[in-house]
Amino acid sequence: MREFNLFLKRLIDLTGSGLGLTILSPVFVITITIIKVTMPGPVFFVQERVGKDKKLLNLIKFRTMKVDKEAEKGFDFSKDKERITTIGKLLRRLKIDELPQLISVFKGDMSLVGPRPTILQQVESYSTHQLKRLSMKPGLTGLAQVNGNTSLPWERRIEYDLEYVNKFNVFLDIKIIFKTLAIVILGEERFKREEDVLS
Repeated sequence: MREFNLFLKRLIDLTGSGLGLTILSPVFVITITIIKVTMPGPVFFVQERVGKDKKLLNLIKFRTMKVDKEAEKGFDFSKDKERITTIGKLLRRLKIDELPQLISVFKGDMSLVGPRPTILQQVESYSTHQLKRLSMKPGLTGLAQVNGNTSLPWERRIEYDLEYVNKFNVFLDIKIIFKTLAIVILGEERFKREEDVLS
């Protein structure tokens, strides 16, 4: 049954990312143009992350911050408030900065839903239990992202990822996708309180 769910998941990933890239292509063009005009430096933020079975992949986002190569090597959030631009805040609010990852989903390196890909330094500190979150492809969104996201401590986000891996099915993916769309439309502030999507 799980293999069938994984087959359906890949089918949904291909269809969803393909349609997304086609329909949202004007958004890509507009975003690239705005970033080129308002922010000196590269259009895309690219960082090496860890995917399924510890396979390394390049996470690609539209850049929302001023360039700082040292801070971009890992998860250095100390300068984020001063680095993020006005346009960057808008791109993050609407989750537009994440859209380039649809290419990774289409290629099969990522999925629409799954644990978010993280950096190698963090993976190296995982316990054997936490390493199980790498048994599925990383996702554009996930259970942690619709249950508090950045308001959650790292340990809680990892627990949500493990819960997703253990309880994965296509219907759960669909539920997470719809809740993600609601968050994009209504804003993350309305979902600060933890609500278990599985309940």
